Formats: sequence, structure tokens, C-alpha cells
Amino acid sequence: MAIPKRNEVPEELTWDLTRIFKNDQDWENAYENVKNDIDDLASLKEKLVKSGKDLYESLTEILAVKRRLENVYVYATMSSDVDTSDSHYLGYVARVQSLASQFEATTAFLNPQILSIPEDKLTKFQAEEPRLSEYKHLIEQITRKRPHTLPAEEEKLVADAGDAMSSSESTFNVLTNSDMEYGYVQDEDGQMEQLSDGLYSILIQSQNRQVRKNAFDVMYATYGQFKNSLASTLSGVVKAHNYNARVHKYDSARDASLADNGVPSVVYDTLIKEVNSHLDLLHRYVALRKKILGLKDLQMWDMYVPLTGKPSLTYNFDQAKEEAKKALAPLGEDYLKHVDYIFNNRVIDVVESKNKVTGAYSGGAYDTDPYELLNWENNVDSLYTLVHETGHSVHSWYTRNNQPYVYGDYPIFVAEIASTTNENILTEYFLDHITDPKTRAFVLNYYLDSFKGTLFRQTQFAEFEQFVHEADAQGEPLTAETLDKFYGDLNQRYYGDAVEPGGDIAKEWARIPHFYYNFYVYQYATGFAAATALANKVVHGTPEERDAYIGYLKSGSSDYPTEIMKRAGVDMTKPDYLEDAFKTFEKRLDEFESLLNA
Repeated sequence: MAIPKRNEVPEELTWDLTRIFKNDQDWENAYENVKNDIDDLASLKEKLVKSGKDLYESLTEILAVKRRLENVYVYATMSSDVDTSDSHYLGYVARVQSLASQFEATTAFLNPQILSIPEDKLTKFQAEEPRLSEYKHLIEQITRKRPHTLPAEEEKLVADAGDAMSSSESTFNVLTNSDMEYGYVQDEDGQMEQLSDGLYSILIQSQNRQVRKNAFDVMYATYGQFKNSLASTLSGVVKAHNYNARVHKYDSARDASLADNGVPSVVYDTLIKEVNSHLDLLHRYVALRKKILGLKDLQMWDMYVPLTGKPSLTYNFDQAKEEAKKALAPLGEDYLKHVDYIFNNRVIDVVESKNKVTGAYSGGAYDTDPYELLNWENNVDSLYTLVHETGHSVHSWYTRNNQPYVYGDYPIFVAEIASTTNENILTEYFLDHITDPKTRAFVLNYYLDSFKGTLFRQTQFAEFEQFVHEADAQGEPLTAETLDKFYGDLNQRYYGDAVEPGGDIAKEWARIPHFYYNFYVYQYATGFAAATALANKVVHGTPEERDAYIGYLKSGSSDYPTEIMKRAGVDMTKPDYLEDAFKTFEKRLDEFESLLNA
């Protein structure tokens, strides 16, 4: 079936952006107004330190401009995303990105100016101006960094060095996205094709083992040719992270990154400790994979081939909406009311069309609907994507309608929890209603693979990330040989004796862009575990536990993320939520084994 052009997509399957701006002229007017207002913000630099009233008014004015900027930004980018060949909206995107950069540059004085106010004077400001209580948490987040903030001139020197210190990451991106070319491989039909990252993700799941092996070999042969250069780029970015942490008086780059998000270091330590103490479960699952595939020598290129066939579950979009609402019913009537609005008011752009961006996301701004972009296919994967993105969207709706603008978004640490909880609730729904053994096996395998790829694999990445930063801090050169040795041993420890030791998987560190993100990946693992525990509470727990979960969705960024999750019923500084997740994994692994044995 041919992919339709944008103008051939039925209107009811497209999102309605006229609820943001009625037409492009309204957008142009708003753009000009925001542009003029940004120019005026520079005058607030001296004003905000004069009194509590001035501080309140300055913060309010800056946030008001940012709020309107977001509407302008969202309309432009979403108009372009549905047809990236439309030069008119590409022009809008370029203009609004420049405007956003202008806003950031103009308001860069905000945090340093607040930090320049002596602590006793700031306390006096807050006592004199009761309206500052609205910004109490925001001000606390800024002033909490006082011990780690340099004098203004020194901070400027560090900031001015930012471009130079990010050059290693830029080199990695150019090398891997532009200059690096993979060799040719045979696809499942015997046709020779040049390997790409997208094609690799398909071939590594092939039922033909030789196809999987060839794709793996060509991928890592390419990275092997550049591994010394890639060791240099990774070393460069690690040195930059360590330098920034050191000059800002943090004990480590890890502590600096976690403190930036208000996350205690014990969360990271607990994750790694608990995952390592449950590696026997991953070893069991990998050994089962070896048995099912009937292999004498399980290799890492065998790790992604599906263990079960595709189920007989198919859904068109209307059927999927009904199935999703049934699955999400445990979240309560109020939650379903918002799901129903999203599903039936052109908040979702549904079908794939020519030049539409790939994948899926939930977006929008504080004053807009929580729009979703999909590329629908009539299968169970698209149903999971729908409930995932709707988890983000309802989270956004609750946050935006229960928090003032200043706290009307949520940090990445909690962002994926809401979406992944929805996926887990869908899995629970399937397992409660499906009796066909083959379909149950598919659902169980879907969950087990997600668990393996997120909780175990991302924690493996987190361990590697900690190693490279600690090694550099201790003066150990991060050579390709050092990185290969540690990563190869780490991979073997995670996957166990069922996998053949050695091989090119030791080079995998070279192709993971997340290692350049400064202690980011652990949040995927903590989020997945928290979502598993929370889904259990929502589906099998009490009304109070469900209400606590909805309370988390309403919290936005009004408190530190671990405090928000504690009120939802998950203390991420303790191992309990991880142990709950591993119990669920073990229970589903037991059933999967018994189904396959039967």
C-alpha cells in the first residue's frame, strides 16, 4: 500500500493545531510580540536584585515570555514534523530555534544574579514579598548550588570554554553520522545492501542466523577501524565532565550530574547493587534463549531474534483505542476521561505519510493540548506505542492543569515512568484476558525483552559510564584496549556463561551515543523498575495507592523527583521497588518457561 501524501490523509486522523494559532498570520504576530519582549528582558538584570517585589516581578515577566515562546515553538515544529519537505514550516523552525537561543542568551543572567544575592538578604526578600512563595522551590533549586558556584567572572570563563569542551562530542557525532560508512551485507532475500543503523536493527532480528552474524560482523568491523579515534572522543568528553565537576567542588562527575537533577547518589548505587544481585535472572533468560534457539554456541548476535512468532493480535486505530481504554480502566474514571478526550478530539496525528517524521512522541506546551505523533500500523506494537505516548500525554495534562507554569513540566527522571507504567498495565490486561498459549508467550516475551533491554542493559551502561569517569579521575588513560577489556568483561558478567565469551561485542562502547550524555542512562533503568512496581500497585493495589499514583502525575516539577516518587509509593533511595520489579520478571519468566516446555 502506497504511503499517502499529507493532503491525502483524512482530517480526522490529523492533529488540529488551530487550537494553538488559528492560522499562520496569528503565529507571525505572536512571533513578533515574543521577539520584542525578549529584547526587553535584558533590563531586568539589575532590577531583580533590588527587592523582593522586584525579584517576584522579574521572575514573573521572564516566565511569561518563555510561556508564550513555547506556544510559538510548538506550532512551528509540529507543523514541520508532519511534512518535513515543506520549506515554509522549515523556515518557521529555523526562525523559532534562533528565537529560543536568543531567549536563553538574554536571560542567562538569571541564576548568577539570584546567587549574587547574599543568603540573609534573599531570606529578607522572601519575608517582605509573600508572592515569592510561588517560586520557593525554584529559588531553592538555584541557591542549592551556591557551594558549587564560582564567582561570576570564573563562571563566565568556564561557560566560554563550553564550545571547546564539547568538541569531542561533536567529533563523535560527525564521525558516526556522516563520515563513517559501513560495508555491504546480504539481507534475508539474498540482496546486497549497504549496512546502516536502521538496517542493522532489522537484520540483527533475522531468523536467518548467518544474516544476523554478517550484520554484526560488518557493524563492529567498521567501528573497529575507528576505535582509537572513538576512544579519544570518549576520553575527551569524560575529561570535560570531570573537569567541570572538579572546578565546581563536587566529589565526582557522577555526583555533579545527579545533583543537577536533585537526585541523591544512593539512587545510582542502589540500582547497580540490586541489578548485580539479580543477574542470575538474566542468566536464566539468556540460557532459555539458547535452548529455544537450539544453539550450541549462543553469541551476542543471537540476542535480539524474536523467540516467538507474531501473535494473531491485530488492531486498526479505532479498535486499538477501545482496547487501550479497557486496559487503562484501573487508573480510574477521571484518567479515562482525559484519555477519551485525547483519542477523539484530533489531538493525535495518526498515520504515516510522506515526509512525516518517523517514530512517535507526545508533545505540546503548557497552554496546548498534549499532542501525540504516531506512525500507525495495525499491530500490537502500535497499541503499546499508543498507550505509552498517552501515558506521557495524560501526565502532561494533569501536570499542566494542577501546577503553575513554573512547575508545569517534569524532569526526565520521572518522565518515562508514566509512559512505561501504562505499558505494564497493558501487559497486565493482556495476561488477565488472553488464554491462547502462543499469544500469552508473545506478550510475556515482549515484557521480558523490554526488561532485559532496559533495566539490565541500561544498568550495564551505567556501570561502564561510572568506570570510565573514575578511571580518568585516577589518571588512567582511556585507550581502546582499556575500554575493550572492561566492556567485554562487563558484558560477560551481565549475560553469563550461556553466551560465548570474547568477540567483537567488547567494542560496543564505541557506538553508544548515550555515553556522551553525562550520567543519563541510569534513569531509563530506574524508571522502568519504578513503572513495574507502580503498575502492580495500580492494578492489584488499593484505591489509595491508585490515588497516590495520580498525585504523582499532578506534581510536575514542584518538588525534587525522588520526593515526588516517594509520595507515589516508590522510594527510589531504597531497594524495595527494584526487588518488586525483579519478582515480576521472575514470575513472568517462570510462566514463559512453562509455556514453552508445554
